[in-house]
Amino acid sequence: MDNKDNKDVADRVVASLPYLLPLLDALPFGKFILFNYPFVARALSPLAPLSMLYNSFPFLPFIVFLGVYSGIINNFNFSKFVRYNAMQAVLLDVLLIIPQVILSDIFKAPSDDLGMQAYISAYNTIFLFVAISVAYGMGSSLVGQTARIPLVAEAADSQVRDGPGF
Repeated sequence: MDNKDNKDVADRVVASLPYLLPLLDALPFGKFILFNYPFVARALSPLAPLSMLYNSFPFLPFIVFLGVYSGIINNFNFSKFVRYNAMQAVLLDVLLIIPQVILSDIFKAPSDDLGMQAYISAYNTIFLFVAISVAYGMGSSLVGQTARIPLVAEAADSQVRDGPGF
């Protein structure tokens, strides 16, 4: 990816919006950080109405996910810059499935102190990784640079093609 291309403002804004998808899905992992650090909760409070809407309908997150995937990533009317950033956001969101299943469905909150500390650390680590990745991705997109998020950049490179016929 070339970081020197001039991207218009519309491309930059559209490229940054899909990063809201993994952030909204990661907010439940931030419950311990948001409780212990109210200034972080205040900083994220503008997302509260969007989060409530996003989580109020059972299949809305899945519909939004499919919309981003089919409406942006597979739409060659968008620039490669926009499609690449949307792909990174989708892959980051897919990565969240693993800890959601492990921490929510398989392991419940432990009752002993050591187990609870490990549980809280896992939640905090997941939330911070996603929040920092989203901030980096959105910030880079808004200034017109290509973000390379760990764990998803290489996969996004391989999935986003230049156009039809590849």
